[in-house]
Amino acid sequence: MSVIQRPFRADHVGSLLRPQRLKDARTDYQNNVITQETLSKIEDEEIERIIEKQLEIGLHSITDGEFRRSWWHFDFLEHLDGVEGYQPEHGLSFAGVETRSYNVKVIDKVTFNPNHPHFNHFSFLHNKVDGRATAKVSIPSPNQLFHPDILNETIYPDIEDFATDVSQAYRESLLKFYELGARYIQLDDVYWANLTSGSQKTRGRDRSEEEKEVARQLAYRVINDAVQDLPEDLLITTHICRGNYKSTWAISGGYEPVAPYLFKENLGGFFLEYDDERSGDFEPLRFFPKNKSAAVLGLFTSKTGDLEDKSTILKRIQEAQNYIDLNQICLSPQCGFASTEEGNKLTEDEQWQKLAYVVEIANEVFGTAK
Repeated sequence: MSVIQRPFRADHVGSLLRPQRLKDARTDYQNNVITQETLSKIEDEEIERIIEKQLEIGLHSITDGEFRRSWWHFDFLEHLDGVEGYQPEHGLSFAGVETRSYNVKVIDKVTFNPNHPHFNHFSFLHNKVDGRATAKVSIPSPNQLFHPDILNETIYPDIEDFATDVSQAYRESLLKFYELGARYIQLDDVYWANLTSGSQKTRGRDRSEEEKEVARQLAYRVINDAVQDLPEDLLITTHICRGNYKSTWAISGGYEPVAPYLFKENLGGFFLEYDDERSGDFEPLRFFPKNKSAAVLGLFTSKTGDLEDKSTILKRIQEAQNYIDLNQICLSPQCGFASTEEGNKLTEDEQWQKLAYVVEIANEVFGTAK
């Protein structure tokens, strides 16, 4: 894929805090108080409101805040053919917190679903943005399907066959989004973080370093197969996440163990978490592709409403330039504000102030937020 674009100088990962009105409507729908039609109408109205707010504060990539989703990843994955959502005994583990109990599993050969509901979700966003900015869609990376408790080895005894099917299903999905007008798609990816110093269970034990090495080799190939030969004006980026649930996190560890593999992904931008010491230093950026991709430095935290010290942000941008050029740098919060519908522990006003602050500093550093 010949990359001719980059993310915006001031960008964001995509998810936004769900307003109370929307949370109440979801509860009412689950309790059979309102219909799906009424819920969809409320979702539409709240999405239209946040589109205008994003434009107002100066963002150029506009999302629907993932307002129609409960989870950042399961809602997309479970609507691929061959993948099914289910309720396991336990939720996902974060720092001192366990999520609601939900997951997905492979039940058949994985294929593209032409009737995936996220296509209609994007069309609504694209039509409402109406050319005033870029409508951006964020979906989970295909690598999310390679977590050990998702892969079905009875259906796929050879993981290479699984990789081929997943990449193809994603490639067709990306082309469908493009057909609907998408020119900016982000692949959210927690899988890489587990391949750093994080632990990842397989059959009740941690993966060995040898197993992680095999997984790293496969992970970037899955992405590259999915994005090969896509239209040149379609920007594909990825966001590498360490977990984001009610302002907690799941994984620690810098990028050093994965950087030589991660940065082989043929993408236009890498959203990298750099909001605290858990992310490590900038040295792994020495592997970053030159004059090809943008590093979107997540120097601002989405986990609290406190605004970062501007001098510290400017100093860290300078530090990153020891490894990459300024023209390759963009800025964003390290993650979304609501990877799940529960959201992080800050107010909506604090969320908007944080995003406006990213725009302000981008304008100061680059002369533009675009």
